[in-house]
Amino acid sequence: MSLIKKCAAEFVGTFWLVFGGCGAAVLAAGFPGLGIGFLGVALAFGLTVLTMAYAFGHISGAHLNPAVSVGMWIGGRFPLRDLVPYVVAQLLGAIAAAAVLYVIASGAPMFNLGGFASNGFGSRSPGGYSLGAALLCEAVMTFFFLLVILGSTDRRVPAGFAPMAIGLALTLIHLVSIPVTNTSVNPARSTGPAIFAGGAALGQLWVFWVAPIVGAAIAGLVYRVIGGEKAEAVVRSLGVKTARRRKR
Repeated sequence: MSLIKKCAAEFVGTFWLVFGGCGAAVLAAGFPGLGIGFLGVALAFGLTVLTMAYAFGHISGAHLNPAVSVGMWIGGRFPLRDLVPYVVAQLLGAIAAAAVLYVIASGAPMFNLGGFASNGFGSRSPGGYSLGAALLCEAVMTFFFLLVILGSTDRRVPAGFAPMAIGLALTLIHLVSIPVTNTSVNPARSTGPAIFAGGAALGQLWVFWVAPIVGAAIAGLVYRVIGGEKAEAVVRSLGVKTARRRKR
């Protein structure tokens, strides 16, 4: 499969994730009398990943998330040369989805942009959680998300079930962390809505790049060790030279 086709799949898949998940939050969560609430939004994000994993997993791996791409690279499942093109495609898909969602949402007679499903801490956190809580929550949630992805897509695991495990994991992550940060675990998902929300949403965006990527990177290393690889082999595969033992 060519890199262009893989990036096209990442663009479309990330578009669907942001449009479906953030769309549920913006259009349906607070609908008077019938709103889907936190549970509905959590399910929406999980279902978008599940459906795109089945649709495009065989084409691009359905990362749909810069943190996932980083974690997959460190986990030895993804080539470094494809990392930047994947991240660019994911960001463009997220921004395009946010743009379409903005046009749809602004068609309501009482339209109010508000937070536009963007992520945040402090006064921008649904529960008023602090910066430290947001950083820790996002890092831990992304860490476990990557462990599920790496584990369920391991070649030793029966094929065909990974999308369900990944989708359910993302649903669980949202059920726990929506009150803390509105749940990111995905820098592209955070960037699209933040561009349209502007102001403080953009000012706090760095948190939702740093924490997910750190959590994903640690998960990539941890899974390789738990999964049976020797620590020295992991280091070598990342391009770090190790001292050779001298023969006596």
